Amino acid sequence: MDDEVQQPEYEFGMGILSLFGRQLKLFRERAGMDRAKLGSLTGYSASTIASFEQARRIPPPKFIDRADEVLQAGGVLSASKEEVARAQYPAFFRDAAKLEAEAVVLHVYATQAVPGLLQTEEYGRAVFAMWRPQLDEEVIEQRLTARLARQKVFSRRPAPHLSFVIEEAVLLRPLGGEAVWRGQLEHLMLIADKRNVEIQVLPLSCQEHAGLAGPFTLMEAKDGRRIAYAEVQGDSRVHTERQRVRELERTYGTLRAQAHTPAESRALIEKLLGER
Repeated sequence: MDDEVQQPEYEFGMGILSLFGRQLKLFRERAGMDRAKLGSLTGYSASTIASFEQARRIPPPKFIDRADEVLQAGGVLSASKEEVARAQYPAFFRDAAKLEAEAVVLHVYATQAVPGLLQTEEYGRAVFAMWRPQLDEEVIEQRLTARLARQKVFSRRPAPHLSFVIEEAVLLRPLGGEAVWRGQLEHLMLIADKRNVEIQVLPLSCQEHAGLAGPFTLMEAKDGRRIAYAEVQGDSRVHTERQRVRELERTYGTLRAQAHTPAESRALIEKLLGER
């Protein structure tokens, strides 16, 4: 992602958060409350309220609804909830993030790093710290918070069906150092224990490979729509045209057939942990 792409998308996100922060402050002052009082009524500290007002932290939806209620904002704050949530993500991922959060079926093929939905906090921070051009610290923290929030998909009810095909090379790459790498592999095994999740590893020894064109994600919405998302170097596209989605569905089916089974994949991860 070059500077021309990164800076405008960052400014867009900060603009949304700054607008919300100014509105929050205006409603708070109109209600005659200081930050400590609003914090006590919403379950946050005065310093956190300051961070929300100054666009240094992203307010969660629950806070926005509660603040709207106690400040008698008449729905003005709550109306910005979706845009505030979208501002957490880089511009190229915002549409996909909304679709992902509502999907009932999700299939992910990963080639460079462990998929964001499966990343530990430490691994995710290491990934963002390695981006070039470098991201500012506040951008790293903002994107990390958003990435971890996406993992609520694992606790959704009814539970969506999730599957992942991950290149073995991804698991061999100790991003963040040995301790972070081990923690990430152990986390993968914990997630793989969930009944609605399947994790498969595509081995380096595979002599046939259907995914050489790059990573992608497949999603099925509640209404039955099937969608594909592809991203490379900050350029992304959401595919809704049926022919293209079918092509990627066939590719993913072949990748699953070429990969280790979930049980074999778990055994491979355990072996990697035991060897180092």
